[in-house]
Amino acid sequence: MSTTTSVPSLAEALTRSDLLFKREELEGVIAHLGRAIDAALDGERAVFLTVMNGALMFGAQLALSIRTDLEFDYVHATRYRGATSGNELHWLREPVAALQDRTVLLVDDILDEGHTLKAVRDDCLRRGAKRVLVATLCCKLHDRCVEGIQSDFNGVNLPDRYVFGYGMDYYEQGRNLPAIYALKE
Repeated sequence: MSTTTSVPSLAEALTRSDLLFKREELEGVIAHLGRAIDAALDGERAVFLTVMNGALMFGAQLALSIRTDLEFDYVHATRYRGATSGNELHWLREPVAALQDRTVLLVDDILDEGHTLKAVRDDCLRRGAKRVLVATLCCKLHDRCVEGIQSDFNGVNLPDRYVFGYGMDYYEQGRNLPAIYALKE
């Protein structure tokens, strides 16, 4: 099957990238996050809500690091940045679990600017969640994050560069790389 659009090569991108975090480092960080979340939940059964697709790898490892019983669900949402629908959240899959009067642990791979993560968090609150705790594998260090969103639990901080691996993609490639890479500037 031939296509007219050319997808950049992941192999080529890796030659132009810096390795930021290896799998072993990330596994240790995720185990630490699990212990911190256990302490914050203090035995409360929360809804573990994974944001697809990026948080799949991180979410699975994080869930195995949490000892508190959890109810699992996932969401898949996008936001259009056009002038007519700027902040509107478009659900590819909405949460199914009842969120009313519950604690939600919202799990995502990265907090970059935070538009979609904030919209999903706010939607959980509109659905009646009593609190939403945000857990991210990484946060980018810059000053462009939307007001009102932050990670309650964050693994690592990243430079303000294009990053991929460990759930994050490079043109829909490389999500399964067992490390985090950043394109060289």
